[in-house]
Amino acid sequence: FWCMSVHIVNEQPVHVIPGATLVLTARIQKDPREEISTITWAREAETGTDRTKVTLATCPAKGPKCSGGGPDVQMSLEQQETTLQVNSYTSADSGEYSVTVTDGSGGNATGRCIVREYEAVHHVSVSINTSHSSLICHEAWGTDPSFSWLHERAAITQQVGRVSKDGSMLFVTMTPICGHFTCMVGNRLGYSSATYTAPCESGGRGTTVAVVCLVLLLLVCGAALAFLLW
Repeated sequence: FWCMSVHIVNEQPVHVIPGATLVLTARIQKDPREEISTITWAREAETGTDRTKVTLATCPAKGPKCSGGGPDVQMSLEQQETTLQVNSYTSADSGEYSVTVTDGSGGNATGRCIVREYEAVHHVSVSINTSHSSLICHEAWGTDPSFSWLHERAAITQQVGRVSKDGSMLFVTMTPICGHFTCMVGNRLGYSSATYTAPCESGGRGTTVAVVCLVLLLLVCGAALAFLLW
């Protein structure tokens, strides 16, 4: 028995920005004595009950004509690789893609790949864990989010704290925690930010000094008035 196989080489899941071009490449492994009859690319819903398979393109291995698909779908075959190209990607093009290679005897092998829409960053927020002196940055569902932190609009220094490996947490080392801490989350479609404000004690100390000075001033004025009356 010969054993033909096919797999899609793109890193999964594949995320595509709306309006861009989706390109999937599959590599075919076969015995030199095996002959490929046809190659078929198809798509179906990733989840849900209605997973009707839609044929995107079917091409004979030794012929230039392909059937199925549309003006935005192209397929090519070079040596032992086949490529599917979908232009002007939309959310309707998301789903599970499959490529099926059929040999001359009717046997086939199938490779699969998940394709999803590239999503912008949404709903950034910052919370504090007082017991561990850390700030946590949350992001809803953006694709490949990257995190960065600022303290009073400046980059985080060792005197302020250190950032976790994935960037989503800031471990604060300054005592007490004081000022404006901003988490910025971004990806290829833009960025969003959220700020946590920790109250500072310096304002309270200034108020105390002012009250003491006022009391001393009143005592001096009272003593002067008493001396004049005497």
